[in-house]
Amino acid sequence: MSSQSRRTIRTATVIGAVSLGLIALSACEKPTPRATATVGSTSISTEASCYDDGKTIPQDEVRKCLSKKTDKTISVGTGEKLRIGVEPDMAENGWLVFVNGQPALPDPVKKTYYSFPGEAFFQQQGAQGQPTAPKKTAQISIVEADGSDFKGVWHLKLKNDNG
Repeated sequence: MSSQSRRTIRTATVIGAVSLGLIALSACEKPTPRATATVGSTSISTEASCYDDGKTIPQDEVRKCLSKKTDKTISVGTGEKLRIGVEPDMAENGWLVFVNGQPALPDPVKKTYYSFPGEAFFQQQGAQGQPTAPKKTAQISIVEADGSDFKGVWHLKLKNDNG
């Protein structure tokens, strides 16, 4: 076999290996940024329910996404702090917290983490503004927002340790 034909075979082998590698890489999905909730020494982490690689998500899609449920659950009791952490890119844009679909903060958070009193998520008021029995669970939605553009939605569920 001539050195020319060996070189051709090696070149073809390398090109084939590179092509297979590129195909394998293109089949892998890039993971979404994660949001993490911590109570004491317990943490849960979740990937986005809705995310398009940092691009703006249409409003109707965000509304649908906010109604999605999650099985990622963490327990929190009275006197405990819930710490929510996000990745630096999310903090740069800003993020909002929704409790059962309702905004919990007036302005976006621009930090990588924020602490909340755990009992705040389970309080509810009756028709006359009087407190009623605390809820047993609450769905928390973390929404990355760059101004009025929504970039992603992450969900977690809180379980009331006192309820």
